[in-house]
Amino acid sequence: MKFVDEAIIQVEAGDGGGGCVSFRREKFIPRGGPDGGDGGDGGSVYLIADTNLNTLVDFRHRRRFRAERGQGGMGRNMTGRRGQDLLVRVPVGTRVREEDTGESVGELLRGGERLLVAQGGIHGIGNTRFKSSVNRAPRQSTPGTPGERRRLHLELILLADVGLLGLPNAGKSSLIRKISSARPKVADYPFTTLYPNLGVVSLGQDRSFVVADIPGVIEGAATGAGLGIRFLKHLARTRLLLHLVDLAPPDELIDPAQQVRDIESELKAYGGNLAEKERWLVLNKCDLLDSEAYEKRRSTLLARLGWNAPVFGISALTGAGTEGLTQALMRHLERERRNVPIGSCETTPGEDSNGGDWHPLP
Repeated sequence: MKFVDEAIIQVEAGDGGGGCVSFRREKFIPRGGPDGGDGGDGGSVYLIADTNLNTLVDFRHRRRFRAERGQGGMGRNMTGRRGQDLLVRVPVGTRVREEDTGESVGELLRGGERLLVAQGGIHGIGNTRFKSSVNRAPRQSTPGTPGERRRLHLELILLADVGLLGLPNAGKSSLIRKISSARPKVADYPFTTLYPNLGVVSLGQDRSFVVADIPGVIEGAATGAGLGIRFLKHLARTRLLLHLVDLAPPDELIDPAQQVRDIESELKAYGGNLAEKERWLVLNKCDLLDSEAYEKRRSTLLARLGWNAPVFGISALTGAGTEGLTQALMRHLERERRNVPIGSCETTPGEDSNGGDWHPLP
């Protein structure tokens, strides 16, 4: 299924039913008086978050959603039936705003959560309500008010704990395939990943987290180059970013340090405080290097970057180092979920509290 993360829809709430002008007419009951009932309220339009959806592709085929209008009032003081509400299902993580004004309407962040996006019209009043001691045969009523009509811009922001960041062919898709049940396409050419992928990493009962893989970001993405800039917004809600770097590029002229700086520049150009989000460095394809070459390239890279966050050496292809990486991620996320400062926790054997390389290659 093609990934669609934006859509524009038209929502129309139902109009309120008009009030009725009626008089009681029965045999042997002269001057029965007014008996016109009120109309029914119009149905409203709600968006509801559905955990079974992960794309907005359905809104490419249907863009207009209209709730039922209220029934008009009737004689014998009968009130019109209320219009039925319309529930429109959207994926969890959908952000809604007014298309014309840009005003934020709300967000749906949990399964089953509802958001009112178009209020139904109010019912009209029948002539019974106008009866008084000086107006015993009122012939007036009020119409129902029109339902709300809005053009909405839906934007899907993927909800993940960890986001994968890196240049094309850095190994992001290979890593998510290795540590989760997700099966994104993997190939040896750039831009293999065209749409975001989500994978659930399970480390035991009640110990799991979600990883998001987005298309690779290249230099100049902020000005429209490549694909990744369209999907960087999906990393805004992640708790942590994993920056993957190819430590053994096929071309000796390729500089891994410069590649890291290029992506950092694109994060800053994108804005939204994405550049300030916590980011760990993952050195991939270390299986292509011996221990001495790995240590030399790693030391040179960290020195040039002045890196002081955690660093990991892995092979997404063989799985070397990935178990330690996922365990460290799980510990970090568990601390985040408990709102405990990271520095206050004791380190476990093999974990460097200063953010060093927790997973040296054998």
